[in-house]
Amino acid sequence: MQNNAYDFGLVGLGVMGRNFILNVADNNYKAFGYDLDPEKVSALIDEGGDVGRVNASGDISTFVNALSLPRKIMLLVPAGKIVDNVIESLLPYLSANDIIIDGGNSFFTDTDRREAYLKSKGINFFGAGVSGGAEGARNGPSIMPGGSRKAYKEVQPIFEAVAAKFNNEPCVAYMGPKSAGNYVKMVHNGIEYGLMQLTAEFYDLLQKSGQLNNAELHKVYSEWNKGRLQSFLVEISAQIFEKEDPFGQGMLVDKILDKAKQKGTGKWTSQNAMDIGIPIPTIDIAVSMREISALKPERVLAAKKYEQGSIDLPEKQKLITNAEKALYFAFIITYAQGMHQLKAASDEYGYELSLAEIAKIWRAGCIIRAALLEGIANAFEEDKELTNLLLSPAFEEKIKDTVAAARELVAFAANNGIPMPGLFNSLSYFDAYTSARLPLNLIQAQRDYFGSHTYERIDKEGIFHTDWS
Repeated sequence: MQNNAYDFGLVGLGVMGRNFILNVADNNYKAFGYDLDPEKVSALIDEGGDVGRVNASGDISTFVNALSLPRKIMLLVPAGKIVDNVIESLLPYLSANDIIIDGGNSFFTDTDRREAYLKSKGINFFGAGVSGGAEGARNGPSIMPGGSRKAYKEVQPIFEAVAAKFNNEPCVAYMGPKSAGNYVKMVHNGIEYGLMQLTAEFYDLLQKSGQLNNAELHKVYSEWNKGRLQSFLVEISAQIFEKEDPFGQGMLVDKILDKAKQKGTGKWTSQNAMDIGIPIPTIDIAVSMREISALKPERVLAAKKYEQGSIDLPEKQKLITNAEKALYFAFIITYAQGMHQLKAASDEYGYELSLAEIAKIWRAGCIIRAALLEGIANAFEEDKELTNLLLSPAFEEKIKDTVAAARELVAFAANNGIPMPGLFNSLSYFDAYTSARLPLNLIQAQRDYFGSHTYERIDKEGIFHTDWS
């Protein structure tokens, strides 16, 4: 094997890694993979052999020495300690100015720590969020790189080649310094949690109160996907409804246990939003609903104790029409919350994020791609100081057109015992955010009463404390 012959190295040849490296090779770059599992190494060599630009090894020295300088090595391994372990295993073989890219879902503070550590050793390191799943990795993901702009420029041609394209524009852009890339991907995943929860809630609503069967649900979601709700998650939901059970009669979705797992990025998004003081209740409840879903035995017991009555059956077409409007409303609110968090984090951490650019690279390749993102990109392009989509004139009209349907369905769901916390929280967030005065003055009075925490007044400057007894 000729040393220094390969343009790009990738550690971790699982489904994502294997597909990503084949994507690199398809775009006329020579790529070399590394994995400790000999079966994964052999599988990549077999699959990439016809391309002629792919090789792999289970020997780390062979892997590193095969790469051209400065070496560009991407890690697609699970977040956490394994990333640090891989870095330590690579270090003895690297040269000054080599580049390590973390393409996994690492927590952003870990990225900052690793960047500082490797900088002290003369090695460039940056995080790059990758969205799109296995299919995106193979055919074009959305990529969110941050960190050193100079280091990114070394990899930029490769990333632009492999990324998804929207109107011939690559869905990759430099996010900002430090851990900006991993942070943006984290919030992307938080938005993803919210949108998934909402699509599931409306499936439940249409199934229970509209009595739609899977064929009808497929038709409704397919129609929605042709309009303003066009999105990856609505599209795949439509496909899921028509998948037959391979092990028996009926449709597969009806046989799947209602316990949704999670890997933690949604929780990180919620926790950090609280840290920086940004409300994202739709995303918060999406995380909580996965936790509630895990309590299956308790839910079964509780359901027996609190049996619900019959559910009203509204006129089917009116229900579908209102559902489309209300889901669109809640989608807007979810994106608004996520973008608000990104805006605040940019100021808090010095990321210098372009929210318009972020929305643009999410238009294709990623899990939260949706027709809505074109308007979101335009809103932040037109007003670079915009903090919340609800303050955008374009989205003001969209909200006014759909909020009444959201209110009607919230009332209907509450009266009929149909859990729709994503929609409920979206509407409550909207009502609170658009209230010039909230009842939190009473909370401040309570805090001052029992803890002497003081308060401000609306009629004069200063900080006040009262003896309430």
